[in-house]
Amino acid sequence: MSEVIKIRKGLDIKLVGQAEKKISEVKSDTYALKPPDFVGVFPKMFLKEGDPVKAGTPVFFDKYRDNIVFSSPVSGTIKEIHRGAKRKMLEVRIDSNGKMEYEDYGAADPLSLDRKQVIEKLMKSGVWANIRQRPYSVIANPESEPKAIHISAFDTAPLGPDMDFLVEQDAKAFQAGINALTKLTNGKVHLNVREGQTQSRVFLDAKGVQVNRFNGPHPTGNVGVQIHHLDPVNKGDVVWYLTPVAVIFVGRLFLTGTYDVTRLISFCGSEVKDPQYLKVITGTAIAPIIKDRIKESNIRYISGNVLTGDQIDKNGYLGFYHDQLTVIPEGNEYEMFGWAMPRFNKFSYSKTYFSWLLPKKRYDLDTNMNGGHRAFVLTGEYERVFPMDIYPLQLLKAIIVKDIDLMENLGIYEVDEEDFALCEFIDASKTEMQVIVREGLDFIRKEMQ
Repeated sequence: MSEVIKIRKGLDIKLVGQAEKKISEVKSDTYALKPPDFVGVFPKMFLKEGDPVKAGTPVFFDKYRDNIVFSSPVSGTIKEIHRGAKRKMLEVRIDSNGKMEYEDYGAADPLSLDRKQVIEKLMKSGVWANIRQRPYSVIANPESEPKAIHISAFDTAPLGPDMDFLVEQDAKAFQAGINALTKLTNGKVHLNVREGQTQSRVFLDAKGVQVNRFNGPHPTGNVGVQIHHLDPVNKGDVVWYLTPVAVIFVGRLFLTGTYDVTRLISFCGSEVKDPQYLKVITGTAIAPIIKDRIKESNIRYISGNVLTGDQIDKNGYLGFYHDQLTVIPEGNEYEMFGWAMPRFNKFSYSKTYFSWLLPKKRYDLDTNMNGGHRAFVLTGEYERVFPMDIYPLQLLKAIIVKDIDLMENLGIYEVDEEDFALCEFIDASKTEMQVIVREGLDFIRKEMQ
């Protein structure tokens, strides 16, 4: 096992509402595939409203890569194709019949297959969408060969789920998934764990991987940070990555031949009455989850964590890549002289409040920005929470002016939105950095095609 990689830059945001390690099962009548979850995908439907589906039936595909398909998580009927402005496809809603009938893609031992056969099974079933790549943080291109594959086995984001707990019941599927991944690269499959906290034998006993140990504050759990410190992505390089839960989906496909996306999620946040883990199916409606489990009415639902997740309404659906549903107060109440009060119950990175004297305290934060948008303020604070050998402010400026050469020199190929989430959180300028980074990645990807 390798030496511990210690990350010193970053910031842990301790919030009220961590999920307890107990499990309840929640079933929904409706589920949804949300094309906006898949960056760079232009969806075209295989099916129409009213068509029957099984779990694993392809529902739509990418217009520009028609071999990449997206499958139904449950059996039932296509209820509605929900579109937004300019007929942009926002959701494909599916009514469940409650029977969980599966398409049969055939069980197989991935170690007995070659690379082409493994990829074909993953793509035909729709499981391929779980594998993403750097650069650009889009669904991996099956025609490229990555120099390595990375799995981040811990989450340092606010109220992030315990990955050990998410996978401990699926050891066999996790190992089968690892076996399949070893067929996809001539390089290493990296399993990145947190030193001193990762106890799961599912991770520590995994075969066919290089286990790397990390220690440090958020964003140490971000796979981009881990890749940067192990093997940076330079121009022309490709690295694939996926979550531990996605590895289980891959393993189930080979063990059973089915597209089984049953998972545990962390249902957390200060406005949840009993924060805990829930057994659900990917794309579930949150309505049956939140029923009778929420404290207040003036709240925000976030699919994902508070830094990088997507705001959804009470009739929304869980995101494809999210292991967390967070509920926090909506910050639409004005607080007079709030900045001038010596408060202990307000979190402040800049030590504006005296709460910095209580490092172990957990906070009940709302969505207030506590300020308005203005030009970049050169405080030097971004570099203190950005644990990569990259100048974040200079890279943002290069993206804004669309200077491709400068973007490349400053490390655009290594980052995605989540890597700038902490900078955005502490930013005195209230700049939407994650939006800027995504626009930059989309621009350079288009230019490089």
